Amino acid sequence: MSSPPPTPTASIDVTRISTQFQSIARTLNTQFLDKQEIIRLLNISAIASEHMVLVGPPGTAKSAIISMFAQLIDAAYFEYLLTRFTEPNELFGPVDIKEFREGRYNRRTAGMLPEAEIVFLDEIFKSNSAILNSLLHIINERKFSNGPVVIDVPLISLFAASNEVPNDENLAAMFDRFLLRVRSDYLDSYHFHELMTRGIEHEIRKLTGRGAMLQSITSASELRRLQQNFDRFMVFPEDFLAKYKGLIFQIRSEGITVSDRRAVKLLKLFAASAVFDGRSQVTDGDFFILRHIWNNLDQSELLEEIVNPVVDSYYREHPEERRFIGPQASLEDLLSELNLIRELLTSSAELSDIQLFSQLKNLNEIKAALSAINNETAQRMIREVDQLLENVFASSKFGM
Repeated sequence: MSSPPPTPTASIDVTRISTQFQSIARTLNTQFLDKQEIIRLLNISAIASEHMVLVGPPGTAKSAIISMFAQLIDAAYFEYLLTRFTEPNELFGPVDIKEFREGRYNRRTAGMLPEAEIVFLDEIFKSNSAILNSLLHIINERKFSNGPVVIDVPLISLFAASNEVPNDENLAAMFDRFLLRVRSDYLDSYHFHELMTRGIEHEIRKLTGRGAMLQSITSASELRRLQQNFDRFMVFPEDFLAKYKGLIFQIRSEGITVSDRRAVKLLKLFAASAVFDGRSQVTDGDFFILRHIWNNLDQSELLEEIVNPVVDSYYREHPEERRFIGPQASLEDLLSELNLIRELLTSSAELSDIQLFSQLKNLNEIKAALSAINNETAQRMIREVDQLLENVFASSKFGM
């Protein structure tokens, strides 16, 4: 049986926190095309103080997104590109020569990884074993061995990137520590024109020095206060846990390894997803996170086949909780949403007036987002929206 929720902590205002992180997400979405899922998961990882790895080719804005995110939460940031020749002092700080001469081994960590709150390590799996062992200690325990002294590190989340999934057994322990594994690909042809337009504007700002300074929206210290009181969100209804059990065992039956440790830790991400949305309790919609627990890229589509029906079913039954479709939504997102609404409106299920008008509002939001994309596919989808709206208004409910 699940325990009753703990008494709410007065200092934690979920609505305000959600508003801040939603604002961070909107800011990032205005800067980076078609990265909505990555940006949402980035925020969720930080709220839960967990780690995420992005897998994909170079030049897909991985570093830029995380760097801007660190600015928006006013966090101490450290970034580095790793190679097999990278030495520990490049990450953890140089040895203090003066103390070394006196027989003490101590690193000067100011401005280095042990003092950072948000860390981005590019090509993390190319680093050597000495670095990997130190990183594992930091990631697992939030501690760093500085000579004979073990110090606490202020790390909130470590984000990493790699061109490929590691297949070396020596790297398995490091890969396992990234609770989320997310693909980061090049933009498709639908976004090419806007990519060029934004890219030109960005390059001009860099050349002329006219780029606006980002103002932080929240702070790392406020995020820590949330995490210190996170127990109030780690309460899960029995039916949610039952569905979660079914999903985990279905995923395992398909040959996708999910350890017991990872299964427990994923609960933090579900709770963080609820906080991001401004909810005090999880819903089946939070299971979307399970799309990103693959061990190799081939498992990605299989996870979608398992998870998407559960998530889609939830939003069909709770259309009022559907996530807002804004102007930054991708064609894939809009098409998926349009198909869900079409299925709901054309089904035999009886909809209340509130549900029906909610879906009409959603269709108009989709139409507005498609108009902003303005290409041949978007125009075709707009015609589909218009046809669906016409059919709804021609129904007996509106023809009275």
